Amino acid sequence: MRPDGPVKVGILISGRGSNMQSLVAASQDGDPAYHVALVASDKPEAAGLAWAAERGIATFALSPKGIGKPAYEAAIDQALRDAGVEVIALAGYMRLLSGDFVRRWEGRILNIHPSLLPLYKGLDTHARAIAAGDAKAGCSVHIVTEELDDGEVLGQAEVSILPGDDAGALAARVLVEEHRLYPRILSEFVRR
Repeated sequence: MRPDGPVKVGILISGRGSNMQSLVAASQDGDPAYHVALVASDKPEAAGLAWAAERGIATFALSPKGIGKPAYEAAIDQALRDAGVEVIALAGYMRLLSGDFVRRWEGRILNIHPSLLPLYKGLDTHARAIAAGDAKAGCSVHIVTEELDDGEVLGQAEVSILPGDDAGALAARVLVEEHRLYPRILSEFVRR
């Protein structure tokens, strides 16, 4: 932890926020390296927002529909800055960030991706790993750059692909590892 306290983290979500919940839980244990200052979403109805609000965490929600990407991202950016956020953690945030947004936060946005990057960037990672006949799948935490799922990988966790696995079964096992990996890597990242 820094002399002036934990690093303020903003978490962006689009749904239930299970990875956000694991990050929040880790931030409240022991001597936390970070504090969740804001949970923001592009979906005002996202279940994760209600979960965060119930725990006294500041939330921000705005649908991008009808306002355009630049106005939407400007509003999210302002909410993050108003909350004093220093690092952004994407946790199931299903929107692509513009190059302008990424450059404003360069080197300070992390993402959890459900594959062993550089394999299977983008969507349908579990089905693609099974279809390829891979023995292992997993998840990666990486720094976000302007190119999709392409930044420096900070940590990974592997999961065996079992005979008879379908994408849903594999996704459930990978998610357990995501919840372990992301808080650890975020803590290490903000401490450096």
